[in-house]
Amino acid sequence: MTTLALAYADRDGASARRRWALSRVLIYAVLSLFALVYALPALLVFFNSFRDGEEVFRNGIIAIPESFSFDNYIRAWNDACVSGMCRGLGPNFLNSLIITVPATIATAVIGALNGYVLSKWKFPGSEFIFVMIFLGIFLPSQIALLPWAWIIGQLGLQNNVLGLLLIHTVMGISFATLFFRNFYASVPNEIVKAAQVDGAGFWRIFLRVMLPLSGPIAAVTVIWQFTQIWNEYLYGMVFTSGAQQPITVAIMGVRAGGSAATVMMAIVPPLLVYLIGGKYFVRGLTQGALK
Repeated sequence: MTTLALAYADRDGASARRRWALSRVLIYAVLSLFALVYALPALLVFFNSFRDGEEVFRNGIIAIPESFSFDNYIRAWNDACVSGMCRGLGPNFLNSLIITVPATIATAVIGALNGYVLSKWKFPGSEFIFVMIFLGIFLPSQIALLPWAWIIGQLGLQNNVLGLLLIHTVMGISFATLFFRNFYASVPNEIVKAAQVDGAGFWRIFLRVMLPLSGPIAAVTVIWQFTQIWNEYLYGMVFTSGAQQPITVAIMGVRAGGSAATVMMAIVPPLLVYLIGGKYFVRGLTQGALK
């Protein structure tokens, strides 16, 4: 009787394992199909960036490249014609770096300080200030165009990358503050109190206690801000022109034939940032960034 029960148990176990394996295969097959469909446009742009215009004209856009060449990238960097000026996209790419990197760092630092103060050093009216900062997240970019136009005009930063740097720094503070404030709120207050008992003050607690804990949420903020600022189009189009344009605006004026290579040039920086810090992104979100 015992032997028969064991045989039935083994058979049921084997059947359950087969069902489990089949379900996993089906799940991964469906997910792979969705991933392929989602990635197909990017793959087409990637492959077409290595094809010359004659091959694209002869075989169409959807075709396997007959040869790979970096000539499109070289021409896009040095000789691409944008708005009637054939000086390449190199300067525009550098403009985007000049705007994005300092603005990302500045918003992360300001957001960390704001989040630290609003979570661990509360004062009368601190919740109201946080709500006011938080509301900036829901402010449509189009609404802020005219106020920013007046501010940029008063500062003399018309058609200047520094104007875009200022705009993106200020407009990124809301998200950065939200991320850091919610993250620091999840840090036990006893840690701060223990540091105060040891004689640590405001800055020492921030630099020696809070910042070392901020790696995951800092990665979230940097990836989020870098991607948002790099890909932004509206303000770059409105407030800059010609040699001052970021690459996301400049590629819209590139004549047909080299557009795939220019698009890839615009994709690579935020993609690299995510690949480098992506493993911290989900970890940071789950540790209080979006509570």
